[in-house]
Amino acid sequence: MSEASPVARFWAEFRDSKVAVAALIVVVLMIGLALLAPLVAPQDPYDLANLSLSDARRPPGFVGSGGYTHWLGTDAQGRDLLSAILYGLRISLEMGLVAGALAFAFGVALGIGAAYAGGRREAFIMRVIDLQLAFPAILLALVLSAMLGQGKLQLIAALAAAQYAYFARTAHGAASAERGKDYVEAVLSTPLPPARVVWRHIFPNCLPPLIVVATVQVANAIALEATLSFLGVGLPVTEPSLGMLISNGFQYMLSGRYWISIYPGIALIVLIVAINLVGDRIRDQVNPRLKR
Repeated sequence: MSEASPVARFWAEFRDSKVAVAALIVVVLMIGLALLAPLVAPQDPYDLANLSLSDARRPPGFVGSGGYTHWLGTDAQGRDLLSAILYGLRISLEMGLVAGALAFAFGVALGIGAAYAGGRREAFIMRVIDLQLAFPAILLALVLSAMLGQGKLQLIAALAAAQYAYFARTAHGAASAERGKDYVEAVLSTPLPPARVVWRHIFPNCLPPLIVVATVQVANAIALEATLSFLGVGLPVTEPSLGMLISNGFQYMLSGRYWISIYPGIALIVLIVAINLVGDRIRDQVNPRLKR
């Protein structure tokens, strides 16, 4: 009988945690609902022509002018809240994944490059990264968003710039440990170009801790985007994310119309907690010291 592949062994160990498996199912389900939002949602919340102010701020279970039931109620613009949450999930996941991917690419290249270069260049790069890590990510993202303005590209750039340092610090630590090992010294004695040494030999062995950081930072990027949208410096009002939906209903909390903010908030919390639980399980698996 052939030996199980690394992926099969990883999954066999991952599924030992029922909580992590449940969290993974929740993440996959929410991603699926976000991708299928145009097919699942009863209303297109971006189509202003189909919105009716007579349906605004209606409670859950209300049958609107469109003839269908608003199971989670409507917001102040008359949008079906269930539809708005599904479309908001798409935007929040898009912002988190794209910004996380950009931060990963830039931070890993910077961190591994600094570890490989060594000397003054390494010291200068890492001191700049340490300086950035001294400031909260939300503060940097808030300042950058205010400077760049509203829009998807501007928000992605702000989120990536606020988070790349976490990847750079992790990549530098892992690459520095690999840089001193015998196999790297042996490869360096060959006439291979530096880029091949870095990306074919050092980078693959730095992936485990980077994958853990990536899961955490994707969740953090989603939370940052929601915070910025709640404060009004994120996406424009024509593309409401979960954070903006929460912000839109905040003023109605004390008037009893709790559903406008509460339901998007629950969706956001469930998504972030589920991603973090999956990340915690992956961290436990790739770090031998945490295995029991």
